[in-house]
Parts: sequence; C-alpha cells; structure tokens
Amino acid sequence: MSFFDKAHTVADPQYNRWLIPPAALAVHLCIGQAYALSVFNLPMSRLIGIDAPAAGDWGLTTTVWIFNIAFFFLGVSAAIFGKWVEQAGPRKAMFVAALCFGGGFLVSALGVYLHTIWLVYLGYGALGGIGLGIGYISPVSTLMKWFPDRPGMATGLAIMGFGGGAMIGSPLAVGLMDFYASPASVGVWETMLSMGIIYFCMMMFGVWNIRVPAPGWQPARWQAAAPAAPPAAPSAGMDANTAIRTRPFWMVWLVLCTNVTAGIGILAQASPMIQEMFTGQITAAAAAGFVGLLSLFNLLGRFFWSSLSDKLGRKWTYTVFFVLGATLYAAIPSLGGLSSPVLFVLAAIVIVSMYGGGFATVPAYLRDLFGMKQVGAIHGRLLTAWSTAAILGPSLVTYLREYQISAGVAPADAYSTTMYIMAGILFVGLTANLLVNKSFELALKPQTENA
Repeated sequence: MSFFDKAHTVADPQYNRWLIPPAALAVHLCIGQAYALSVFNLPMSRLIGIDAPAAGDWGLTTTVWIFNIAFFFLGVSAAIFGKWVEQAGPRKAMFVAALCFGGGFLVSALGVYLHTIWLVYLGYGALGGIGLGIGYISPVSTLMKWFPDRPGMATGLAIMGFGGGAMIGSPLAVGLMDFYASPASVGVWETMLSMGIIYFCMMMFGVWNIRVPAPGWQPARWQAAAPAAPPAAPSAGMDANTAIRTRPFWMVWLVLCTNVTAGIGILAQASPMIQEMFTGQITAAAAAGFVGLLSLFNLLGRFFWSSLSDKLGRKWTYTVFFVLGATLYAAIPSLGGLSSPVLFVLAAIVIVSMYGGGFATVPAYLRDLFGMKQVGAIHGRLLTAWSTAAILGPSLVTYLREYQISAGVAPADAYSTTMYIMAGILFVGLTANLLVNKSFELALKPQTENA
C-alpha cells in the first residue's frame, strides 16, 4: 500500500510536466459521466412498463434526485476531505475516488434491479457523489503546482475532462442499454454494472501515472516571465480556515453558486427538455447526441475560458459569463417558439461553455486571492456552492415544469418561466462578482477600521 503514499509520487526534477494532464483527464473524464445522467431518466421511468411508464414506475421528479444527491455529496465531500487530499497526495485520493465512483454504479445497479430507489440514491447519489468530490479536487492543486506560470490554463486542463465526460458517458450508456434491452428489461441495471467496472479501470490509469513536483521545482525560465502576484493576495497564502472567514471567499462562493445553478438546470434535464420543446423533431437518439454536444462545449469552454482568464483576468471573465448568459437564458423561450431546434442548440452550447468555464476559472480566482498555500482545500470548501446549486438548479427546472403542466401548460412551453428565473439568478452573480475586489480590501482592514 506504500505505492499510494504521497512520498512515492514525487517526480524526478527533470520529469516532463506535460505527462500530468493525461493522468488528471483519466479521472475527470470518468467522473464527468455525471453530466450524462439524464440519459437514464426516461428509461428509468419505465423499468416496470418497459415500453411505457406503468403503475409503480419512477417519475422524473423521483429520478432527478439521483443527480441532485450526487452533486450535493460532491460539494460536501470536497469540503470535508479537501485538507486530507492535500495531506494524502493525489494518488491515494484518486484511488479512493475510483473505489467510490465505481462502487456507486454497482450499488445503483442493485437498486435498479430490485426497483428500490433508496439504494440508487445511496449508490450513485451518496457513494458516487463522494467519489465525484474527491476525484474532482485531487488533480487540481497538483496541476497548478506543475503550471504556476499558467494557473488558469492548468485548471482548465484538469477540469475540462469533467465537462467532457458526457461525450463518453452518454453514447456509452445509450449503446449499452440498447445492447442489454430485452422484452423483460430496458437494460439500465446491466448498463450501470458494466459502467462501474469500466470507469474504475479507466481511473486506475490516472492513479498509476500521477506525480507531484519535487520541493523547490519550478518551470525553466519561469522566474523572469512570471506575472506579479495581485497586490491584495497574501504573499505566503492563506490557510483554508482563515480564507473562509473572509468576505471575498463568500462573494466568490455566490459567484460560483449562481453560475452553476443556471447551467446545471439545463444539464440535468437536457435530454427530456429538448424532446419536449421540439416534440416530433427530436428522437431519443438525437437527444443523446445533444447531451454529448453539450458535453463537448462544456469541455472546450473549460479550457478556452480559463486560458483566456490568464489574459483577461478572472473578474472580467466572469462578467462576460453573467451578462451574456442572462441574455441567452432570456432568449431561450422565444427560440423554442420558432419550432427550429438549431438556434436553441446554439444558445445552449454557449451557455454550457460558460458554465464549464466558470468551474475551470474559479481555482485560479482563489489562487489569485488567497495564494497557493492551501488552494486545494479552499477550493474544496468553495464547492459547497456546487452542492447548493445541485439542489436549486435541477429542482427549479423539474418542479416548475411539473407545476405548469399540471396547470394545463403544454410541455413545449413549460420551461419558459424557469429560463427567466435563471436569467435573474445570473444578475445576482454579476453583482457578487463586481464586489469581489472591494470586499477583499475591506477584509484586509483591521476590525476597528471596519466598525
């Protein structure tokens, strides 16, 4: 078991740092399957009826909680285990993540087979969610240590895999369900069993290859080209316990929470949403392709926007997210009324690119504000914003849809009110983002001055 110790992951001083991103991607591409969970929603609504929902089958308001619980536990586990990840090192943390995430699929497969929803909540939701949280943060601070000259790009390299996981997960799940489908089964439990084994093996590739830089290591010729640290950032860096007592931390928390609430609402119900908004035009296979396309732009946005933030600055990057995102959300109801899915898809992929970009940019935002001392642990604490958003976003979309349909609104029009609410939420995030610098200055003043 000493193989998993942090001391055994220290790289040779001449180690090529570009070998680290593939190890991080191996984990993030697997756990990013969570974004493809919506492809299971409709099949899980007819586990008994097979061809159509029957009495006793689970509705969307039941299955959406699998997604909600998983992302809730992602944020909670990242916050709780953030310091442990820093102490234990990325290899041990990534191994634990592989056990939890793969094991979550196996428990969920049993829950689907027995038609026991609490087992699915426990498996993919709680156990898998813990694997999501630990796996999500474990490579991030490691990559920033390997790329101190380009922290935005580094976090983009780590986190873009999470956004792209549905590109693999969505077609894989659909293909496996088609393969396993029979007159007696829609193929969900068999698919979950297979995916748990596949993803565990893929994550072990990352576990085997991850390394941390040797003490004192820095990129060649970086010292001369390194940008000056932001004036407000503590030179030695803050520890996590101190950082969470500052107002800039909570402003950034609100920034992330609002950005995620808006984006995750679409991602959680992407497949049924496009099918209902464009009834008769979008098949289940085409909807799965739409989920995969969202995953692609979630991935590309994470690398593009986080890299751009190294030039543009974190604050201005988030300003673009909120202003452009609110505009597009407000336009979606009109785009749906045009009966052409093309413009809707274009708006959705831009929104999701900025949603992903927000995740990839925030670790560098924290690094700018609080230094590198415990940025991984601070990032873990911040991900409680994700937990909150994981409840708010999908719940808003799902329950408002159900309420409006019960009131006689056509399914194609049931998402309009939700989109306007999401636009308003983004303006709250814009306000918090604009206050980040001012809040930091106040946080650094003695309490007697603030009184």
